[in-house]
Amino acid sequence: MRFESINSELEKWKPGVPKNILLLIAGLFWIGVGIFLNSLSYSWLKREKTVIMILLVFFGLFLAIIIHYFGFSRIVNKNLQRIIPMDGKKCIFSFIPWRSYVIISIMILMGSFIRHSTIIPKVYLSVLYTGIGSAMILSGFRYIIVLKRVIQRSKRDKY
Repeated sequence: MRFESINSELEKWKPGVPKNILLLIAGLFWIGVGIFLNSLSYSWLKREKTVIMILLVFFGLFLAIIIHYFGFSRIVNKNLQRIIPMDGKKCIFSFIPWRSYVIISIMILMGSFIRHSTIIPKVYLSVLYTGIGSAMILSGFRYIIVLKRVIQRSKRDKY
């Protein structure tokens, strides 16, 4: 009996939002991280000659298409399949599964380690950061496109 009252008390404080907000948060999160990674890449590339910079950006964008298609689009689709059927308000942090927070933390630590080490020169690291960052931006737009469709569908269903 006591456990149920504690649980209901905690429920009042849970930051619950509808699935439209979850889709928006997910899209903005992916786009924001992608912009951050691309800005780091640009800060390393701006020191290079224009021809070299264009070539490295081209390779990064090519890598982005591969990363998006074979990696991130599958993750996004799994998240969308989980979010879209949701009814009612869900925790604001549930735009990704809890296990993904562990993976994200590991990726942040690895990225920080590589970025602050001399293992890979920044100019070559910029290709990877452009690839991952641009792939994240593409994936983030997928959430926004689906959000638009969900909103249009809900408006259509009202009438």
